[in-house]
Amino acid sequence: MLLCIGLGLFVFSCTTDEDEELMGNWIRRSDFEGITRSSSVSFTIGEFAYVGLGYDGDDDLVDFWRYDASQDFWTRVDTFPGVGRRGAIAFSIDGKGYVGTGYNGEADQELKDFWSFDPNASPGTQWQQVADFAGSARYNAVGFALSGLGYIGTGYDGNWLKDFYEYDPNTNTWQQVVSLGGSKREDAVAFVIDDQAYVGTGRNNGVYEFDFWAFSANTKTWTRKLELDEDDDYNIIRHNASAFSLGGLGYIIGGSNGSTLNAVWEYDPLLDSWEQLTGIEGSAREGHVAFSINSRAYITTGRTSSIRLDDLWEFQPNEEYDEDD
Repeated sequence: MLLCIGLGLFVFSCTTDEDEELMGNWIRRSDFEGITRSSSVSFTIGEFAYVGLGYDGDDDLVDFWRYDASQDFWTRVDTFPGVGRRGAIAFSIDGKGYVGTGYNGEADQELKDFWSFDPNASPGTQWQQVADFAGSARYNAVGFALSGLGYIGTGYDGNWLKDFYEYDPNTNTWQQVVSLGGSKREDAVAFVIDDQAYVGTGRNNGVYEFDFWAFSANTKTWTRKLELDEDDDYNIIRHNASAFSLGGLGYIIGGSNGSTLNAVWEYDPLLDSWEQLTGIEGSAREGHVAFSINSRAYITTGRTSSIRLDDLWEFQPNEEYDEDD
């Protein structure tokens, strides 16, 4: 039986009897206080998450906001000093956030500038430009931090890409590392567990990719993992999803495979296996951000069809679903 509940103009949340048996619970938290948007970025530093940039349907944005999970409230921080952009990447290393690449619609331009954010700097000086990304200007790439170094790869620069580059914040330098195995792609996801990063999903020239890869910080090599369409009950193929890690497990949430999705999948790196959890309780979405703070995980922003979102949801993967909380 399918039950759909209208949440606003043309926005629906759907659950099935099967969904209700899955593990994972969602709790609505305080809405993101910036304007609605998709294709934004997020990173975490200590007890706080930072969300900004993105596209509101008309303009590429430059505002940034800090989320305090302990008080469930948002505060605006220094405005990003580069040009507005969508489809950028972000990660954090040693108490600083890093943001770069992306696409500026007004100039119809792919970008490769790179910036650091220091939350402890005086207001007005929190952002500093650092060395430009060493690869081609691009958007819809993936980025992650691993063992004190940053990585950016894949994306689109007029061609679909699979190259990867490593950033050392201590020397403010880039160097190319071995490319992702398998296919080129944009709009993939990445998450980090211990000393490995995991990259998968995305599209290459309109084709949804099914391969899934682990990158080792120690050997700087890629290892192919279980495919994302292993059998009829096991289809995680999509693009423009979000991902995070929590408690030694990885999570892929939402996205699109031609239809906007609310499905949530949990990855166990020890078993190289996936398990489906309760889908997003709010609107199905793509182009959203996800982040984890300590033992708590969240998603916010994104879009469903042409409607852009600002709701914030906490996800509790080990709790049973409770529609009344």
